[in-house]
Amino acid sequence: MKPLDLPKQFNRALFRRHLLAWYAAAQRNLPWRASRDPYRIWISEVMLQQTRVAAVLPYYERFIARFPTAADLAAADIAEVLCYWAGLGYYSRARNLHAAARRIAERGSFPSEYEDIRELPGVGDYTAAAVASIAFQLPYAVLDGNVARVLARIIAEPGNIRAAPIRERLLGFAGELLDRRDPGGFNQALMELGATICVPKTPQCASCPVSLQCAARAQGRQNELPILAPKPAFTSAAVRLLIIARSDEVLLRPAPEDSVRLAGLWHLPEDALLPGAKILQEIACFRHTIVRTKYECRVAVADLEGGLAPSGFVWVPIDNVNGLPLSTTARKALAFYGKRPHQTI
Repeated sequence: MKPLDLPKQFNRALFRRHLLAWYAAAQRNLPWRASRDPYRIWISEVMLQQTRVAAVLPYYERFIARFPTAADLAAADIAEVLCYWAGLGYYSRARNLHAAARRIAERGSFPSEYEDIRELPGVGDYTAAAVASIAFQLPYAVLDGNVARVLARIIAEPGNIRAAPIRERLLGFAGELLDRRDPGGFNQALMELGATICVPKTPQCASCPVSLQCAARAQGRQNELPILAPKPAFTSAAVRLLIIARSDEVLLRPAPEDSVRLAGLWHLPEDALLPGAKILQEIACFRHTIVRTKYECRVAVADLEGGLAPSGFVWVPIDNVNGLPLSTTARKALAFYGKRPHQTI
């Protein structure tokens, strides 16, 4: 592996000092930064995976208000946990949080060593390093997308930063730079720099506290780097969701227990699953993306002859619907239905 291509004037101590001073003055006021509670830091880090800060904020506040400790989360039913998570997507994160909270409750406290944090369900290298450094000031460097972008520009990395060998090299560089006196602050500062200044397109180099030590800027290549190999192409799919209501009930389908991604969620029936349903009116169409598939979701009001719930479906009182962990598509479709005149749901 080729040596790091650092600018001649690169100074690790100066880099740390400038970065931490900037972070102290410019950091965003985010609720999880007001606490060293490892539980709250862990919840925030899991929620922030694949999700923007702005989207996470209201979910985090509600989740912590309902489950303020690992013991509270462990004692809750998974259906309620999924209900508070509904809309954030990637529901395996919520199921792993619940399983990990039960393990934490069994041991009596949140683990304070990196290796023990890493063994919690759903916790990978990045999350373990983030919690260990921020909550316990342990010297573990983090490498998320924001940090990888910053470091790749600092050294003008010519390789694809999604490739495992390149990520390993960048993590090693992050470890070299890490401020051992304040590893949590340093890691958060690097993440903040990538999120607010060293952004993917048109980085704000004039506002960057470490721009004079950046090889990409020195070479005039800050807009070209980092190199990212193309992600797998999206696939497209179409689905029609049916809203079948009778008096004060609506027909829903709980996901099969063996469904890895959607277990525990409730869904509207799809027309392919109810070929005998009579379509009365299409009321909406929206797009929804799950992982690498883009769905066109059409919403139709339908009728079911006989009114009997087929196997696998349940009539649910309308007043109880909002208390269920609905899938995002079901929530969106029912919102359209609720906007129709003279409807009570």
